[in-house]
Amino acid sequence: MSGSDGAAVSAGSAPPAQEEGMTWWYRWLCRLSGVLGAVSCAVSGLFSCVTIHPLNVAAGVWMIMNAFVLLLCEAPFCCQFVEFATAVAERVDRLRSWQKAVFYCGMAVIPIVMSLTLTTLLGNAIAFATGVLYGLSALGKKGDAVSYARIQQQKQQADEGRLAETLEGEL
Repeated sequence: MSGSDGAAVSAGSAPPAQEEGMTWWYRWLCRLSGVLGAVSCAVSGLFSCVTIHPLNVAAGVWMIMNAFVLLLCEAPFCCQFVEFATAVAERVDRLRSWQKAVFYCGMAVIPIVMSLTLTTLLGNAIAFATGVLYGLSALGKKGDAVSYARIQQQKQQADEGRLAETLEGEL
């Protein structure tokens, strides 16, 4: 009984990123970009916190939090001291690419809206790029010209066939 319930639960969940059509090298590129974005956010966040302007401090704290979340999602082995790191990483791996894209880009835009400085722009650029990479993977792979031409030719032949049937039916 419990075996069939487990299969029903796993069948209803979203497929992991590797089943969405992402190649292994693109998946590693997204992960590497996430780790580099986390490092960039952390360093820039520290620099943003060294000021007396409260919005810069708030943006810096947000950027440090972004760095932690990016590391937690993309490289959970870096957060072994956190008890829930593997559970969060597994849950994030089940998200679709477009959901990750919206989440990462949204996290990167908030500090820029808080305090538009060069530090926040450069610090969040790689984190935003991670979201863009996931967004591009959600769009899918571009087809080749040969298969596109074949599909167009089949549609044209089908349209010509329908037109010929219509003309023969009128006569």
